[in-house]
Amino acid sequence: MTIVVRQTTIDQDFARLTGPYRRELYAHCYRMLGSAHDAEDLVQETYLRAWKGYQRFEGRSSLRTWLHRIATTACLTALEKRDRRPLPTNLGGPTREPEGEPAHNPEVPWLEPMPDRLGVGDEDPGAVVATRDSVRLALVAAMQYLPAKQRAVLILREVLRFSAAEVARILDTTVPAVNSLLQRARARIDKVLPEQEKVGEPATEQRELLDRYVAAFESYDIGALIDLFTAEATFEMPPFATWVRGPEHIVRLIHAQCPAEEPGDLALVPTAANGQPAYGMYLRESEGPHRAFGIHVLTLRPQGIGHCSVFFDTTLFPLFDLPPTLDR
Repeated sequence: MTIVVRQTTIDQDFARLTGPYRRELYAHCYRMLGSAHDAEDLVQETYLRAWKGYQRFEGRSSLRTWLHRIATTACLTALEKRDRRPLPTNLGGPTREPEGEPAHNPEVPWLEPMPDRLGVGDEDPGAVVATRDSVRLALVAAMQYLPAKQRAVLILREVLRFSAAEVARILDTTVPAVNSLLQRARARIDKVLPEQEKVGEPATEQRELLDRYVAAFESYDIGALIDLFTAEATFEMPPFATWVRGPEHIVRLIHAQCPAEEPGDLALVPTAANGQPAYGMYLRESEGPHRAFGIHVLTLRPQGIGHCSVFFDTTLFPLFDLPPTLDR
C-alpha cells in the first residue's frame, strides 16, 4: 500500500511539474520535424521517456533543460530516417499555366501547418509573440534546409534562449562546437529565408481583409480575390507541387482547379496556425453537408495577403479541433 501511495505521489508531482512545458515541447518538436502529426507523437514519446526516468532525475540541470534534452534526442533520432519537409514554393518556380493539370506529388513528405492551440500558449503575451514568430510557415520551411544538428542548435539558442553551455549539455558536445553550428545555421537561414517573410502584420489589424477573403470564397466570387493579394503574392496547394505568383495567376488557378460551382458550395471556419490566420475549408457535396476539404494558412502584409498555403490533407482537421462535416 505504501509503495502504491508513493508512486501515486511521484506521478502527481511529475504531471504537475512537467505539464506546463507541453506546448513549448510541442512547438520545439514541430520546428525540428515540420510535421504536426510527428510532433504530437514525439511529445508523447518525450513524456513517456521522462516519466520512466523521473525518479533518476537528480536536478543537475533544470527540469526544462532535461525535458528538452529528451525531446531533442528523440527528434534527432527520428530525423535520421526522414527527408526534409518542403513546401511547393521551395521546389522550382511558379507555373505560367494555372489552367493546366496540377502536379500531384503525394509521395513527398510535405511541411504541415501547426495548430496554435497545441503550440502557442496564452499565459505570457511576450512569450506568445515570440512563439508565433518562431513557428511561422516560412521560417519552419527555411529550417528544413538545415542539417539536423544545426537546426537543433538554432532552435535551442535563438528561439528557446538556452545558453551555449546548456545546449552543449543537451547535445553532448562542446561549447565551441555549438557556436560553430550556430554560425553556420544563421548563414544558411539568411540565404534561404526571404527578407519579407521575417516580419508580418498582426491579424487583428487585418480583420476587414480577412472578412473579404472569406466572403469571396463562400459567395464563390473568386474574382473579388484579385484585390486582396499583394502584387508578388504566392499561392500553393500541397500535396500539389504546382504553385503560382501574382493575383491574376492566383485567381486563374482557383477558377480552374476549385471544384465548387456556385455560391454556398464552400464554407470557411476560422482557426489559427503557425501564429497566422487560418481557415478550415469545407466543400458541399451535392445536396449533402459540407465536408472537410483543406486548411488555408495566410501570411498578411501591410498591402494585403502575401502568401496562401492550402493544405489538402483532411487528417489535419482533428488536430485543429475542426469537425469532419458542417451542417449548414
